[in-house]
Formats: sequence, C-alpha cells, structure tokens
Amino acid sequence: MAENLQAGILKAGRLKIVVFDDDPTGSQTVHSCPLLLRWDAASLRQGLADPSPLLFLLVNSRDLPPEQARARLTSLCRTLQPLLAEAVAAGTIDRWLVVSRGDSTLRGHFPLESAVIAAELGPFEASFLVPAFLPGGRTTVAGVHLLHGEPVHQSAFAQDRLFGYSTSFLPAWVAQKSGGVIPAEAVQRIDRSELEAAAAQKEGGAGAGFQALVGRLADLAGNPWVVVDGERPAQLAAFAAGVHQVTAVVGSNAAPDAKAGPRPRRFLFQSAASLITALADLPPQPRDAAGLAALRRRSPEGEPLAGLVLVGSHVSLADAQLAALLAEPACVGVELPVAQVARVLAGPLPDRLLPSLESAWLERLQQVLASGRTPVLFTSRGELACSSPAERRALGEALAGLMAALAARLAPQLGYLISKGGITSQTLLAVGLDLAVLRLEGQLLPGLSLLRPAGERVPQALAGLPLITFPGNLGQAPTLVESWRLMEGLGS
Repeated sequence: MAENLQAGILKAGRLKIVVFDDDPTGSQTVHSCPLLLRWDAASLRQGLADPSPLLFLLVNSRDLPPEQARARLTSLCRTLQPLLAEAVAAGTIDRWLVVSRGDSTLRGHFPLESAVIAAELGPFEASFLVPAFLPGGRTTVAGVHLLHGEPVHQSAFAQDRLFGYSTSFLPAWVAQKSGGVIPAEAVQRIDRSELEAAAAQKEGGAGAGFQALVGRLADLAGNPWVVVDGERPAQLAAFAAGVHQVTAVVGSNAAPDAKAGPRPRRFLFQSAASLITALADLPPQPRDAAGLAALRRRSPEGEPLAGLVLVGSHVSLADAQLAALLAEPACVGVELPVAQVARVLAGPLPDRLLPSLESAWLERLQQVLASGRTPVLFTSRGELACSSPAERRALGEALAGLMAALAARLAPQLGYLISKGGITSQTLLAVGLDLAVLRLEGQLLPGLSLLRPAGERVPQALAGLPLITFPGNLGQAPTLVESWRLMEGLGS
C-alpha cells in the first residue's frame, strides 16, 4: 500500500482526536480544549463540534474494578459511535483518531480498555503502545520503559497493589498484563533509529526515513500491538506526522462499507500524554504561567480570593511534596485521619458519625481561611492495610468523597483550588462540584493543567474558578509549592 499513499487523501483540517482518559490528569500537555465528565449524546455532540482538535472524555476507569470499567467504556463507546458517524456525514469533522490515555508509569486496566474500544469502535489496523511522558522523565528506549533513566519496574509504581508488574521491556509487559494471550514475540516495535531517521527528514535532513516510517505504518494490518520508542519530542512528532499521512488515506486494503464506500485506515493508541501533544500539534498556549495564575478569582473590591489545596495521593512523591508545602508558614495543614474514617465506615453508624466529623473539619478549614492563610486538606500518610481490593477502593472513594464535599462547601469563597491525585481530582470535579464540562486553559507548570468550569449550566458560585489538577506521580519535591506560589502571585 505504501506506493499508493498519495491516492485518496482526505482533507486533514477537521481532525478530531477523542481521548478516553482513565483519570482526570491526562490533558497535562495540551490546552484550549473541552473535557467532559458526562457522556450523554448532547454533551458528546457538543464536544465533537468544538473547534479544538481534541476532545477529552474523563472516564476515570482506573478507579473502577475491571468489570465496572468494562461496562462504563462499553456504554460510552456505544453512545459515541453513531455520533462520530453523524459528525463525519455532516462535515463537522473529516476523520477521527482514538487515544486511550493511561498512566506513564504503566498502571491501569490494560489490555481491557483498549480491547473494549477496539470491539466497539474498530476495526483498527494496529494498536500502538506509547507510554512516554517526556516532561515527567518517562522515556522508552529499545522497547524498555524508563523513569528518569531507570527501568520503571524498579520504581515504587510497579509495586502498586492493583496494577503491579515485574518487567520494563514493553513486549514482555504486554504479555504479562494480558496473561499470555498476547505473546511478547507477537508485539512489534518502532525503535528510536526509525524515529530519528524519520525526524531528520521531516526536519529537513537527507534520506528516506520519513517515507520508510510511513510505508511501515501503511502496511500494518490485523491490529497487532506495536511498541513505540520515545526520548524526545521530535521523535513523537515524526511518528504523529506519519500517522496523519496514513490515516488520511482511503487505502486499497481498507475495509469497504456498502453505503459509505472505503473507509480511512484507523489506528488505536494506548499512550501517555506526550503522544497527544504530537498528534494535536497545537500552537503555544495563549497564556503563560503568570497569565494563567492571573485567572485567580477576586472579590467585588478586586482583592484576590483565598486558595485551597487538596492532597489525596499516597505515592512517596506526593508525601515529599506535601511536606514541602506544609513547611510554608502561610500554609496550614488539616488532616483527614484515614484510620479513623475506616473505623467509622466499618462501624454501625457511619451515616451519623461522618457528617459530624465533616462539620468539625469544615470549621477548621474556615478558621484557616479567616486567618488569611491557605488551608491544605490532606489524608494521613501511609497506606492502611485492607482485606481486599474492593475494600481499598471503597475506602479511597469515601476519603475522596469527604475531601470533595468539604471543598465544594468552600468553593464559592475561593479564588483557586489545587487538587493532588487522580481519584481526588475526579471526585472533586464530578461529584463535589457536580460539573459536566470543563475548559482546559493550559499548563501552569509542566503537567499541571488549569481548568475552569464550562458549559451552559455552571452555577454562578463556581463561574471562572481555576482548578489545578496535579497528578500524584508528577514533579519533584518542590513542585506543589511552586504551583501554590504561582497562584498566590509569589513567583515559582
């Protein structure tokens, strides 16, 4: 098929990249696009009509047991599929790509999520595994996924009680996570030498590297898994350019449709955030960090309103970031004791006791705000031993729900809100604040998205409120302090 690439080119100006995000932090490298927390037909249709090439669906499947994740994705895909066809038929979009955005440290429901998407929205010619997240030090070299240069299976993330693994060589990881259904030898690779050759030609160098990559992509069939290396943005940009060229072609071995004729070749991507940046090829974000921080809400008299920080993540990096923030004299910690909440939940009167505890924590938070300082609401550190994954999820949901409820009570008087951790952020946005649509304004710091409520039904009390979503596994020890200082107008 490679020699026929120039035949049947579709207009590429109205591409829609639909991102199924398994927690609310995967938009951490892009800007100026809608994020949906609800997926009814009207909301999806509105999202597809948005002028941005990106549409994020905050599925939050990582926080669900496998069968619930399967059911949620299946329902979403079945609502989305006819709307994609409708948008193409109406000329709203010319073509679409699907990305299953997952964690750059390889935690999540793999290959379950991609299998559901393939079954409902396919067929696909190939599925690509691209976990590189370059701003966070996650790279893939010779098929081995690295965290700051070290194999990721040697990190604390690989010891995750729900999503752990024992290899960083991605073909072997695919085999391990699929229970051997997908053997390692069946997984193909696009290595850095191919990507560098393609990037050199795309950037004006000599040789046929880019066309070789395009030819290889064009010849894929039967939906194999393909691991893609990634060490620098130019490599992923070259890969994305090849994808765009191939998927804009109605090829000779694209399955025909009796009514619509031949369809474009389609690929599915299981990736971290960096590939999304390359696929979207957005211009620089319109506001820099200072401009984003200036979105902080103010009183009618023009005075900046106070902020609130939530820290629910329990990875060791989050512990270090929390400790650094609490060392700031202008920040005051308010702790949710996990063991106490667990005892109340297991006891006979949780519906009576939890509201009493919530009132006490709310009073403490109000006292900190009245003192002119920033309250930092956090769950006690360390992981409580649970008897099962279901018990762990239930406790996590209860803690996130408590934090979200407290934040929602305070939100009308806040100038901004920083939320650390995927479950914490999702629960805050979807449950505590009851939002349906968000607008991603940009990145306050690398990987830290600043969102604001959007859509037609935003309560006045939440209008314009900046919400900074902070992945649990991102940054260095000072990064949380830096984000707080930016929002407080103190510099980074």
